[in-house]
Amino acid sequence: MAREVAQRFRGEGVHKVDSKGRVSIPALFRRVLEASDPDWTEGLSPNVVIVYGGKNQNNLEAYTQEAIQEVDDKIARLPRGSKQRRALEHIFNSQSLPTQPDDTGRLVLPAKLREKVGITNEAKFVAMGDTFQIWAPDAFDDRNADIEDWLDEQGEDFDPLELLEMASEPSVTE
Repeated sequence: MAREVAQRFRGEGVHKVDSKGRVSIPALFRRVLEASDPDWTEGLSPNVVIVYGGKNQNNLEAYTQEAIQEVDDKIARLPRGSKQRRALEHIFNSQSLPTQPDDTGRLVLPAKLREKVGITNEAKFVAMGDTFQIWAPDAFDDRNADIEDWLDEQGEDFDPLELLEMASEPSVTE
């Protein structure tokens, strides 16, 4: 039996935000949203959940239906009433916006969310595998400058695939 491979977000791009907060989702991202929404059919808009989080979150994290379901399932396995569960429910339920792109593939980012993360006339979309992030372009550049610096420090012969070796080693807690 063939295993279904989940769609992944890939790439990044900066898109204009109009005065009403509408911004086009990259076309490749829209295909992933469609493929990851079990209720989506041709002619409908796929569902997406935008998590804006607490005061320290400086970007919007957009979840496919499959990805948010996985998060919800993990939260549900925590003890009811525990501080961890309450915190996660607060972030992923209270501080989130279920939405859909319009017929032309644009999201409407409410003023409250744009102001929270500093988005004005442009938004940067960044693929994160099973989610994508929406940033104010300058904030993204500032936040990720340390990664670029670290990669530069690794030298010209550095192969980023070496980092994957860490993923195959058993963790200390196993």
